[in-house]
Amino acid sequence: MRALTVQPGRAHTLAVEDVAEPSAGPGELRVAGLAIGVCGTDKEIAAGEYGWAPPGRDRLILGHESLGRVLTAPPDSEFGEGDLVVGVVRRPDPVPCGACAHGEFDMCRNGRYTERGIKEIDGYGSEIWCVETDYAIKLDDGLGDAGVLIEPTTVVAKAWEQVYRIGQRAWFEPRTALVTGAGPVGLLAALLGVQHGLEVHVLDRVTDGPKPEIVDALNATYHHTSVEKAVGKIQPDIVIEATGVGALVFDAMTVTGSYGIVALTGVSPKGRALTVDAGGLNREIVLENDAVVGSVNANLRHYRQAAAALTKADPKWLASLITRRVPLHDAANAFTPESDDVKVVVTLDGSH
Repeated sequence: MRALTVQPGRAHTLAVEDVAEPSAGPGELRVAGLAIGVCGTDKEIAAGEYGWAPPGRDRLILGHESLGRVLTAPPDSEFGEGDLVVGVVRRPDPVPCGACAHGEFDMCRNGRYTERGIKEIDGYGSEIWCVETDYAIKLDDGLGDAGVLIEPTTVVAKAWEQVYRIGQRAWFEPRTALVTGAGPVGLLAALLGVQHGLEVHVLDRVTDGPKPEIVDALNATYHHTSVEKAVGKIQPDIVIEATGVGALVFDAMTVTGSYGIVALTGVSPKGRALTVDAGGLNREIVLENDAVVGSVNANLRHYRQAAAALTKADPKWLASLITRRVPLHDAANAFTPESDDVKVVVTLDGSH
């Protein structure tokens, strides 16, 4: 079978190659791969900046944003042939730490977790893949290929969960939210904000292409100015930061209303210095009872939340997020951005 592989730590090693078909072990599904999403993490791995191959090997099968159909399933499982499924990315560490032992492996305390397609376990970027039933999520068949959006949705499902948990330290009835960044994570964050019944504003730098229309179709408001101009007098109760752009991160911390909560989901590059009024920022956070929280990865609860959110969403809106489909044999093109890209996927089943 064919798979999309890379040699972690070495740039220009991305390749589609023939690998052995996997056999399902006890308690595992055997799945026909339909698609994988391509995100910034995949591009960093392909650039040699990140990633770990499985022990004893020098190549890793990419793909952590998965979608597939079950070929075979254990007879005593909840899965059956033809089910639409995604595989969970992270696995708990073997010790395990306290968080992993309680199913909160997204909050692993010792860093010994592993991740499909990222860290020491092959990903889902192959024509056939296997996954433990305990780490598979069955989807509503009506989602179709939009099911490949589940993994990025888990990231924001967790972020929203964290926001509301923090908000519950006192009376909390948020009305407005600002999302910085209109990439897939930002747009999905906006979707969940609308589903929470909030007035949602989305900030991005582009002025044309599909993003403004996608935001408008959510009945949210699109902005392409500075953070200060975008929020005006709104003073959002919640900010979901989805860019990792250093200046935006700090701007986001200063524009919330009193008792505002900022969830950081974008990963910033190292080595870029900014001049920040740390004293003023600290004063504002303290005197306004503000909170800033970082959020990454997801556990099984967040996958279920993501599946429920996408099932409730407008199918046409979800379809609009997938702006480019690239067949597996041409997968390298999915790693070269185009101007109108939102979410790019690699199809594994011969479809385009």
